[in-house]
Amino acid sequence: MRKLIATVFNYSLDGLLADEGTEFWDFCFGLPENREPDDLAQLDFLRNAYAHIMGRTAYEGIAGSMTKTSTDHPFADILNAGRKVVFSRTLKTADWVNTTIAAGDTKGEIDKLRLDGDGYIVVWGGVSFWRSLMQHDLIDEFQLSLFPYVAGEGTRLFDGVPRSYRLDLVSNTASSNGIVELEYRRHR
Repeated sequence: MRKLIATVFNYSLDGLLADEGTEFWDFCFGLPENREPDDLAQLDFLRNAYAHIMGRTAYEGIAGSMTKTSTDHPFADILNAGRKVVFSRTLKTADWVNTTIAAGDTKGEIDKLRLDGDGYIVVWGGVSFWRSLMQHDLIDEFQLSLFPYVAGEGTRLFDGVPRSYRLDLVSNTASSNGIVELEYRRHR
């Protein structure tokens, strides 16, 4: 059965995501390595995913960026070629190549994606989609990029969900700029 791995970029020490228009956003995207990531392991991780899943809001933002404004971004070729599933009850068409819409019950749709194979599915977000997956206890791993920054403003990823559960640390890697890549597995 395929596992779901949630990727959480631009996460602050005080538990906030970098929302566009905040100082934390400016800090994150002011770092050269965040504008043009060159981590070969991260690129291989994304390239080897069975599918990339996201909610409608994340889909619209990422699709617009990868197909129009940031086609030279290291993720663009990977995401444009990869299988994508957008979870939405309101979206009627998906123009981004290799994209299907999952409009049914979230848990049921995830169960279908997880069957018949090994490997993993990358969960991109957005926040309400992540929270929905956490409410159903569907995320198997979290990969967080923890920035050396106290944001003070932004969106709390874990606001209200999950109720409570244990995670096991799989790996942690600190970079020279203070960003720590954390990988946690759901303790089952």
